[in-house]
Parts: sequence; structure tokens; C-alpha cells
Amino acid sequence: MANLVTNQAHESGTTCMTFSRDGTHAYTGGQDCIVRIWKMSEGVEQEPMTASEADQSITAVAASVDSWLSGSEDSAVRQYFKHKSELTGHVWDANGVAIRSLAVDSEGKRVGIASENFDVRVVYLEDIKIVKQLKGHIGSVRKVTWHPNTPLLTTSGADGKIIVWNLSNEEPQIETTIDGLIPAIADPMSPDYAHDCSAVWHISGQHFYAASRTHEIVTVSRSDWFRSTSFSDKDLSGPITALAVSVNGEYLACASRSKVHVWSIQSRRLIASQPATPGATITHLAFSPKDNLLAWTDTEGGFSRWHKPISETYPDPVRRSIATTAAATVTARPKSNLFDDIAETASSSTRLQGDDGADPEPGYGDVDDDWIIDDLGGGLQDNPESIRKTDGLVKEMVSITKAQPPFQPGSTPLENRKRYLAYNMLGVIEVTDQDTHQIINVEFFDRSARKSYHFNDNFKYDLGYLGERGAAFACPPENEHPAQLLYKPYGTWTNQGEWTYVLKRPGTSVLGIAAGGTRPSGSLRHSDDLDLQGWGNVVVATSEGDLTFLTGTGRERRILGLGGDFVSMVAGPEWVFVVHRTGATTIDGSQNLSYSIINFEDFSVKQRDALPLPKGHTLKWIGLTDQGAPAMYDSAGYIHILTKFRIPHHASWARVMDTNLLERRQGKDESYWPVGITESNFMCLILKGRQEHPGFPRPLIQELPLRMPFRLNEPKEELVERESLLVQIALDSLDEELTTDDILKREHAMDREFIILIQAACKADNVPRAIELTKLLHNISSFDSAMKISDFYHLVGLREKIAILKADREENEDRLVAARDKRRRWLKPDPPLRELLPTNDSGTNSRTNLLGDVRPPPTIERPRLTRVTTPVVETTRYSSVAPLLVPSIDGSSFTDDVDIPVSVCSSADGKRKRTEVEDSEYSFPTPPSKQSKLVCVAAHRGYVINVNMKKSILLRVNLVKRCATHSQGRQT
Repeated sequence: MANLVTNQAHESGTTCMTFSRDGTHAYTGGQDCIVRIWKMSEGVEQEPMTASEADQSITAVAASVDSWLSGSEDSAVRQYFKHKSELTGHVWDANGVAIRSLAVDSEGKRVGIASENFDVRVVYLEDIKIVKQLKGHIGSVRKVTWHPNTPLLTTSGADGKIIVWNLSNEEPQIETTIDGLIPAIADPMSPDYAHDCSAVWHISGQHFYAASRTHEIVTVSRSDWFRSTSFSDKDLSGPITALAVSVNGEYLACASRSKVHVWSIQSRRLIASQPATPGATITHLAFSPKDNLLAWTDTEGGFSRWHKPISETYPDPVRRSIATTAAATVTARPKSNLFDDIAETASSSTRLQGDDGADPEPGYGDVDDDWIIDDLGGGLQDNPESIRKTDGLVKEMVSITKAQPPFQPGSTPLENRKRYLAYNMLGVIEVTDQDTHQIINVEFFDRSARKSYHFNDNFKYDLGYLGERGAAFACPPENEHPAQLLYKPYGTWTNQGEWTYVLKRPGTSVLGIAAGGTRPSGSLRHSDDLDLQGWGNVVVATSEGDLTFLTGTGRERRILGLGGDFVSMVAGPEWVFVVHRTGATTIDGSQNLSYSIINFEDFSVKQRDALPLPKGHTLKWIGLTDQGAPAMYDSAGYIHILTKFRIPHHASWARVMDTNLLERRQGKDESYWPVGITESNFMCLILKGRQEHPGFPRPLIQELPLRMPFRLNEPKEELVERESLLVQIALDSLDEELTTDDILKREHAMDREFIILIQAACKADNVPRAIELTKLLHNISSFDSAMKISDFYHLVGLREKIAILKADREENEDRLVAARDKRRRWLKPDPPLRELLPTNDSGTNSRTNLLGDVRPPPTIERPRLTRVTTPVVETTRYSSVAPLLVPSIDGSSFTDDVDIPVSVCSSADGKRKRTEVEDSEYSFPTPPSKQSKLVCVAAHRGYVINVNMKKSILLRVNLVKRCATHSQGRQT
């Protein structure tokens, strides 16, 4: 900090600055409508000159060879004498719109003017009546920059486009248009509007640098206008607010999160960093053209100078070297033929001689401007263009994908001394930094179930998690103090229930935490001895590559090796959902992320598969729906829900929403911060512009309706399919229950929608579609409604098919019972593998006989195939209506204990009389001959015996004998 000098130059707000061409002075402007002129030879006690002709805020300053210019929101561009505050005149008036950017070319003859008007003006300073108008943007223009040695002007617009203009001819021409590289910000009042989005050219003129919308510093080559390389580091995160290149092209400086970083362009490595004013956003940054000095202005109105940002171990940032004459990070372009080398060498030697024909410095005469310093980076490529496809699908030869670091769902970085540690459907954990300690405030949305609280934090906890049964906090290791975990269960009004878990090994840090548990049956504002669910489970991911499982009381249970890089996790009632990277990122931009669901009870892995993360995108959030299903949200705007997650190895990701297709997003620049997902809504916070995370005061949670991104515009079909998905998730969550009242209501509502779709299909004479929809009906009564619709449209064949489907549904097993049996089979563990016995008993080495195991196979339980242990008398529609007499098991006759009168069976003449049952009005239909059953009927006192027989059985009936004897006696 000793090399940093800061002056309070202006009022708080957007500021701007630039150096004079000779580097002896600096010009700063701000919200106070004043431009201050600073002498670089004087220190912090100097009193700068001021230019106060502007009526509104100063938005841009630029320096020419013999003058300097200022732009203001009063739409005027003013010109002043060099190093003085004396006004020479007005260069341009934008007719009521604010000036946003000024840039003077390398010769000091032309100035590019950007304003909130859609057009860019180029004014000749020697004759301000000569003005060229550049039309190409569809929004205001935020920044303008010049090529270092050719008449190329780059303009960066609020529409997200960078347009390169060629002004070498009389009429300006568009060289190229680069779309989608920088963020599109249409609101000038947005804080992100003031961020630097300009194309900062390297002094070689072969490429420029820009801050992309993904907060990366990218290099764009002039040869093909494609992105070639990028600058990234683990210590650099957040939006890039300012960029600058040293005068010799050796170093690149950027500002992010109130901090200035300096890169070596050749190695693309971070070599120096300097904290700036805490909480302030740096809006302009510039290298001194004379000294080893880096200066900037910020939103607090400060003007800071960092003396000697480049240490003596690195080349000087002012003096030019061999490396600065070439594009150090851009691939060499191939030569068309052998003689191109001779021609370019001759032209190169000519350029190296000055205008006066003097020889260059010793050792520079044989250096080619196109010489590549990064030999291994691209100089060894014979023909790089041959690798690039001509269809435009492949933009880069090699792309190194940066691995996504671990993150805690619902957390934000520290900004303005405040941050969120957790933000979910239960509540929020807010942190306020007080330098020596932190104040942690835990608030719940449902205050009737849980009591909010706050406490002072002396350990500087940087991780937090709100679970169903308690809140967890973790702090990083610092000096001799190790990392530790704090768990505070709900309902404990004292500190008796909370506990800490210390990671004793030096240097071990906590990467993520999660606290799971069942939802409470009542309020947790006070401890309840009747609630036997306990305090849940806690999972800690450490930098040692493991997951540590603890109970809610602090008992350590298991340490599992993760087998990959931890990314994030969230806990449910019975398991923890962990996202990790099993290998490295891929060249094509894939993060290569996978997930695992680990049970709390036995630590078994229920599910393991890859995340559906698009290439070139990162994971933004993971969480649980109100039904307990895992969900994810990525930077592409997709929301996925994991279905069948309770069934081992049957889970799949269903895309339930694409935020890019929302109607409210059309014409707006906004993004969404996920909070949770209900059955029909996406709960989130709306972020305006390029805002990445919510700020303070806490914004309200918005509800966005879920819509499956079907490509066909059929709202009814999307509704029923989304409801089917939710009903299926609800059914999978059941155990032994067949259904619930909520599921029945949903199924009735879905049947009504299906009936409407069936009617539309019948109206369109689409019988196959109608049959297909009929099969999806849940209730038997809905089939009758479908048949009425077919009758109305006179579709006789369709009605018959619907009747067949209804009959099949009635005869088959209940669908809810079948679904429960299927869940039982899926949740049943697999039988153990059979062991193969060795065939050689002598103990010598021999190969195992795979066919030598003659033991019976393991028993397979099959539903509805059980052995009958007692006789079963089946009753069909062909059975008699009279009561049945079941024969005894001991084998006795049917009539051993029955006294049957003779008069019942015979008459005096020996003929059999009809019984009362036979004389009754009962009618028995004749069964089919092939399915007939042998019926033995014996009549006695109104009893009928019905016996099913599959083959001839000899029955000993005493009734026949008594009837025969009595008949013979009468005849005698």
C-alpha cells in the first residue's frame, strides 16, 4: 500500500480519466461537472487546475497532441489547450443527448464521439466542419477506440455489438461486426452501463482485448475476427469494469471487485494485484506513457496512482522490446508462397527505419513484425486455417475450459460489507462485516414454525446452509486457527444444542456443507420432546477429497472418499445430492460434472450419473423442489428436475423450463437468481442488466410459472404432460399407500384435459390420436365421456375400440395396485451372486468349472403364484344359486351323517320325483362345452352339492343305495 496514492477528486458517481500524450499530466472528470488537471510530478498534496465550463456531469475525457477534450451529459464536446484549463472552443454538440465516450486517433487529427444517439460521429480537429456519420448500431454507443496505426475505429454499443469501421476511404465501411461478445445493456442508469466494454487494441494492431459478458478477458484476432485466447485466474472473479494496455504492449491491467490486477501478455499470467478503495467500482484505468505508473478513478470520486506496479524483475512497461512488436498470443498466419517472406521482410525493414531514414536500434534490423513470441502456442502450426472448418461451427483451434470452482447454493460474494450465506425457501442468512467480526442474521419466511435469531461471529464464517432441522456454518483456516463447522439446531433457546466440528489437519478447508432432515410435524420455535425425528444429518465436503457424515448431535459416522473434485451439494430428508467432477474439463467447453445421491442410513449410492450441463456453460444452482426432487439451473437458462430419483438406477433429468423463452424477458436485459421450485412455479429473484447476484436491501421473491420448452405450440398438451410428470413424482414418493387425495384430484383434472384433447382429435378426424389419449385416462368414468364424444361425431369404430379399452381396464388389475407392486420390485435389493465351487478337491491350481455348480437357483418370488394349501371353491356365473355343501377333508361320504327320506328321491312306481329346487323358477344357462365342469348334484332337503372336477372321480354316495333298496321293497 505504500506505493498507492489516492486523492478525493470528485463527488461520488461515475468518473473518467486519461493521461496526456507526454505522460506529464492526467485529466479526471466526474459528477461535479468539473475536469481536474493533475501534475504527475507532484504528490498527494497538490492543488490541481480545474475546468468548470460543463453544465452537467463529465462522462469522457481524451488527449490529443496539442490539446485535450471533454464530453458531458449536456451534449457538448469541448476542446482545451494542452495542460491548461483554457477553453478553445466546442468541437461537437449532440443536440440534447449525453456524450458517452471520446477517442482521438494516434495522429491526433480525428476524434470519435459516442453518445446516446445510435450514430457515431468522427470529427476532424483541424476542420470541425468535416464530420463523418457512422450508422450501424441499433442502440446507444457506449465506447469508441482507434486502431494504433491504421484508420480503423471500433465502436461498442448497448446492443451488445462491436463494429469495426474502415475510414481509409471517403465513405466509411463496416469491416466486421462481432455480436454476442460484450454484454447488451440498454439502460444508461444501470451500474453496469459504466463498465468498460471497449475494444482495447494491442500496439501491434493484430488483436484487441475486451471484457466479455461472461466476465472474461478475451483476445480477438484481426486476421479472422475470431476469439483466440483468454485471460483467467482463480483469484479473479466478478465483472471486469476497466481495461488498459501498457504503452509497449507488455502488460494488461484490469479492474474487478475494487481490485486492480496486472497480467503479463506473453505468459497470460497474473503478476501483480493491488486493492483499491473498498466497496468502490473502478470505472477508468490507464498506464502512464512515461513512467512505471498505473492510475484509475472510481465511483467514490477517488483518483488513485499506483507507483511501480511492475517490479524490477519484469521488463519495463514503457520501453519497447522485441516482443512488443508482435502479437504475443495470436497464432501466426500462414504464408501463401515462398516469396511472401522476402516481400514482408523488405517491408518490415522499411518500417523499422524511421521517417527520417535512420537505422533502428542495434539488433532490431532483422526483426519481423509478424514474428511470434509464443512459439509453442501457435508458431509451430503449419496451416492453422486448414484445421478451422468453413461452416463456422468451430471458431477456435484449442479452447482451455476453466474448471468451475466449488460453490454454496444461494450464497453471494461480499460486496459493500454485506453478503448472503444462504437463500432458499426456508429463509435467508445475511452477513454484515464489521472488520473485527461479523454479524450473522438468520431470518425465516415462516416465523410460526422457526424462530429468527442473530449472533456475533468472531470466526468469519463464509459458508452457510439452512436445513429443515438446523443451520450449519463453516469458516476457513487462518494462521494457526483450523477450519471448523458450527451447527445450530432449531428450537434451542440456549447454546446447549449447538456444537462444532474442527478439521485439525493444517491447511484443510471446508468446500461445502449441507444439513438434511425430515420436515417437522409442528413448530420448531421451542424444543418438543414428542418429536422423535432428531436434529437431522450434516455433511461436510473438505479439501482432502472426502465427504464427512455427522449426526445432528455431532456424532461422526462415516468419511467417504469422493473420487473427484467437489462442486456443490444439497441435502434432503433421507439422502444428500452431491455434484462433483470425476475428471478434467474437456477441450470443447464441457465441465464434465456428475452427481451422486448417497443415503444417510447405510451410505449406499442410490443414483450416479452425469449432469445435463450444456457445453460452454456452468452450473448456477442446485436445490430441492417442494416434492423433494433434486433440481438444477445452469447459465444457459435451463431448469431440470430429476425424476424417479427414489428408484435405484432409474433416474432421468426432465427439462421443465427455459428462461430464455419467457414472455417477460422479451426486450429486457435481466437474469434470474433461483431460490426454489414448487409444483408449478419457479421461485427466483429478478436481476437487472448484468447483475450476477442479489444485493441489499433484500429483493422480493418472484413467482414464474413453469413451462416445459416444447417446440410445438400446444399449451394443452404441455399442461397435461407437466401434470403427468408431477403426479408421477408424487406416486414415486409413496411407500405402501396406493394414492392420496391430492393425487386423485390431479388425476381427475388431467382426465378433464384429456377429454378436451380427445374431442379436438375427433373433430379433426384423428382417430389414432384419440385412441392414444384414451389410453392415458385414469378413471373408468372418463371412458364413458370419451364414448359419448365418439357418438357425437358418429365415429362408430372409435366407440367400439374405447369400449374394448374400458373392458380391459376393468378386467385387469387395479393400476394403483400394479404401480405399488412395481415400486416394491424396484426397491427390492438384488439377490446375492451365486458362488462357484472349485471342481478340484486336491487343492492344486485349476480353473473353475463354470458349469460345475449344480445347486438349485435362488428362489424368485413371483406375485400371484403361490401354492394352494386349502381347497378353494370357486363361484362363477354358471354356479348354482343354492347353498353349497363342502365335502369333508377326511374323505368321508357326503351323506354319511345325513338322514334323507326315501320319498324325496323316488315314488311308488320307482320313478324319481322332481325336487322343490328343480321345480323352482331358477334358470341355469348352458356353459360352453370345452369349458364345462362336471357337476354332481345330490338333492336333500333343499341342499345342492356342486363339485368342480377336471377328471372322473368315483364318489361313494349312500343316497343311491338307499333309494335302490327302498324301491325293491315296495315292488315286493
